Order: sequence, then structure tokens, then C-alpha cells
Amino acid sequence: MKYTKTAILLAGMTALFGAAGFLLGGKGGMIIALGLAVIMNLFTYWNADKMVLRAYSAREVNEHEAPEFYNMVKQLAMRAGLPMPKVYIIDNPQPNAFATGRNPENAAVAATTGIMQQLTYDELAGVMAHELAHVKHYDTLTMTISAALAGAISSLAQFGFFFGGRGDDRPNPIVVIATAILAPLAAMVIQMAISRSREYEADREGGEISGNPLALASALQKIASGVQHIPNPEAENHPATASLFIINPLSGHGVDNLFSTHPATENRIAALTEQARQMGLSGTATRSNYTPPPSGQPNTRRRGPWG
Repeated sequence: MKYTKTAILLAGMTALFGAAGFLLGGKGGMIIALGLAVIMNLFTYWNADKMVLRAYSAREVNEHEAPEFYNMVKQLAMRAGLPMPKVYIIDNPQPNAFATGRNPENAAVAATTGIMQQLTYDELAGVMAHELAHVKHYDTLTMTISAALAGAISSLAQFGFFFGGRGDDRPNPIVVIATAILAPLAAMVIQMAISRSREYEADREGGEISGNPLALASALQKIASGVQHIPNPEAENHPATASLFIINPLSGHGVDNLFSTHPATENRIAALTEQARQMGLSGTATRSNYTPPPSGQPNTRRRGPWG
């Protein structure tokens, strides 16, 4: 069951890849596209997480380089019943975070320097608990592969737009243009259908793991506000990865509709507030801001109760 949705996704993306190939190059194009899809499915299963981390120049850290952050993740992973994931920091002023990896044993969590500078300790813990919830439910496998294949389909469509066949077999220019627009759009719709429902569930379980849904709700508000004002050039260059982040890095306008990679932030906050009420919690008290150490220097700040 853990891999059923991923298998369905791979089948759907492969079919979409083949359809794009058929529109661009007829039967020959479809056969080539399907062959490439099989190869890409295998490649992305083993390497999609590395591709995403490399795209954002993520830097792996250990307990000596970032002790407070590392131990925060360690304690949260223990609470969630998960193996310790690899921990990465991304030098980016936009507050955001994501998780990746094909299973809990090969998972990684990444946070930007921006999120560390702008959130309190409890808020950051809530965010990392949210990401660990994705790891626990194997969402990272589906979302990472979806991002990689969506990018591939977009590239195929663009390739066809510029280099569509020649001679008598050359596809109709209108078809080429339609494919260039609709293929990546269809891939994004698949991503949206996956990520939207899973964000609510990851919020809920993240609130349970951290023990403070209100801190996570506060974090979501701050991140959404930060995304509105701080661009993320790497995300703009790799838009297919947007669904991986806790808040869409491409836009701060979280409209809860078909074409949003994430549910509306206000809806998520409302759900977390209700969760806190059911847990008998009130208020939004959190510890002071977490500040990451300068690059390459140890963090000598006193550790919080997570470790």
C-alpha cells in the first residue's frame, strides 16, 4: 500500500509522457517517449532526491556544524518513530523547507537560512515535524518523483516546440504549441492533486509530533508572508519542485483552487487552530528566534529542550 499511489503516479506520468511524444512525433515519437519514460522512472526513483537537493545547492550539516537544528530534527524524528534523516541547510533568504527521499531510511530534510532567521524555535520545530510527517507517510517519494517527471514532461514539450519533426511526418504546428502548453500543465495538475490533500495531513501529524499545532500555524503565516516579499530564484528555475515545499515558493497567494500546489494558508491555519483546541491548547507562546551559525562555523548557542 505504501507504494500503490506512487505506482499509479508513475503509470499516469508515463502515459502522459507517451501522449506528448505521440503528438510531437507520431507513433515513432510515442515509442521513443515511452522508452525514455521507463528509463527516467528508474533513474528518478533512485536519484530524484539528490537532483532536488543539488538544484538548491543544499549543504548537509551534522551535529557539530549546526547542533541546535540537528538535535531538534533528531528529537522530532524519535518522537515520530523515524530513523534520523540527513539534515540540509539552503543558503536562501526566503523562509521555506522541504523533505525528500524514497523512504524513511533514505530521507532528507532541508531548511533555508531564511526560515531559521525568521521563525521562533517552536515554530521551526513545527515546520520540521510537518516535513517528517511527509517522510513517515512516504509522501516524499511520490512528490519528489512527481516533481522530477513533471520537469521532464515540460522539457519534452519545449523540445518538441523548438525541434518538432521534419518532412511529411512533421506534426501540425498548432499541435506542437498545444502540447508545449498542455503537457506541463497536465503534469502540474497531477502534482496538485497529490500535494493538496497531503499538506493537511502533514500539518495535522506535524502538530502531533511537535505537540504544538499553534506554533506550526504561526510558522505558516510567517512563511506565507515571507514568500510574498522574498523571491526564490532557484524555485523559479525549477517550478516543478514547488509542491515539495511547505509553502509554495513561487507565490504567496495560496488560493485554494485547482491550480494551487498547496491549500490556502488560512485554511491550514484554521485546521491547526481547531486541532489545538481539541488538544486543550491555547495561546501562541513560543521560544525566542532560532538563528543559524555563520556558514562553516559551529553554533555555540544554548540548546533547547529538543536536545
